[in-house]
Amino acid sequence: MRIDLIAPPYSGHLHPVLAMACELATRHQVRVLSTPSAMAQVARAGLVGVPLLDADAERALDAISDPRHAVRSHPLRMHRQLRAALDVMARFAQALRDTYADAATRPDLVVADFTVPAVGAVAESLGIRWWTSLPSPCVLESPDGPPAYMGGLSPATHAGQRLRHALARLAVRGFKRGVHRAYRRRMTALGLPQLYRDDGSEAVYSPERILALGIEALEFQRTWPAALRFVGPQLPAPGTETPWLAPRPAPQFVEGRRHVLVTLGTHLRWAKDAFDLRLRALAAAMPDVEFHFTDGDAAADHHAHAGNHQRLAYVDYARWIGRYDLVVHHGGAGILYQCLAAGRPAIVCPQDYDQFDHAARLQHARAALWLRDPAGLEVAVRRAFAEPALFAGLPALQVAVRAAAAAQRLVTEVADDTSW
Repeated sequence: MRIDLIAPPYSGHLHPVLAMACELATRHQVRVLSTPSAMAQVARAGLVGVPLLDADAERALDAISDPRHAVRSHPLRMHRQLRAALDVMARFAQALRDTYADAATRPDLVVADFTVPAVGAVAESLGIRWWTSLPSPCVLESPDGPPAYMGGLSPATHAGQRLRHALARLAVRGFKRGVHRAYRRRMTALGLPQLYRDDGSEAVYSPERILALGIEALEFQRTWPAALRFVGPQLPAPGTETPWLAPRPAPQFVEGRRHVLVTLGTHLRWAKDAFDLRLRALAAAMPDVEFHFTDGDAAADHHAHAGNHQRLAYVDYARWIGRYDLVVHHGGAGILYQCLAAGRPAIVCPQDYDQFDHAARLQHARAALWLRDPAGLEVAVRRAFAEPALFAGLPALQVAVRAAAAAQRLVTEVADDTSW
């Protein structure tokens, strides 16, 4: 079978797609479609890549994904970001149509990351089956349970909270409808004349299959869409080098000392310098602990070392995370599942988007501490070292993550579909 996997070049979306492509490539003809900057990683993974867009569009994408300030619910920033995203998405959709102009080159199935919703409209217009890849299942709407993007709501324990969640779900849907009305012409041009289908499901996700790249045990109980399938996080094996990353010097570990990895992911440049200043102060206050701060910049190679503090350009999570005694991270789907796979306790300091929802789930599962104020970093680190019982839920989640990886549910999901 011919399968195309499509993702933007951002690590949190491209890397799981590359992992899926590597798994599927053992049984199918696979291509990865992304922007030109992603092609080097595609090639290192031993996969066939198809570049879309150009350098100008890549710059626009970078500005959207890595703004100078937090977006959160700031209306003007959201407007600017959405308008720019729709412009790039229109170009992306046209590039995809051009790629599929020759019917002989079209795949049997397209698996598209949820951040490129125009792919589904293009695929449907050409009669190509399409599935959605979703690294963050919590963002899906449902008729019950706490909705996402509301600051990290936890499960309701009484009628008042259930009412609050119901109102929050209405607010989320109402906000989305309002945005769609404001950009109706552009949305329609992208093949999204409405955000919700007649059955109430979200039109940006495949009605046939939504591949949730996580484990249900971490999620709050809710009624999932009929199309959803949990196929597990798509990660390299713990302790191995990530095959699509260029080799780089190893972090420097000090024998006999505890080590803390601190990361805010590959974006959020606006937050990193300020957070690292706090970390340097913490390193001075805890001289017996080694602190490593990574910028998440796979294209750089800087490595600054001062006392028990290191600032590195990039750390390969899969290869090195098992060497750390504690991880402080922003709540991105990639790093949170790397910590679970390796059984590493974590402190989560969310910055934007769905990271607050991930923090709520990890703390509820007793797999991490939710740091709501960066000023409390030192207290949180000391507490994490002093109270290992805070992470009592971590071993069970580690078993669930590794079981999902061993089951190869993605391959089974494709093989078991009888409609090919």
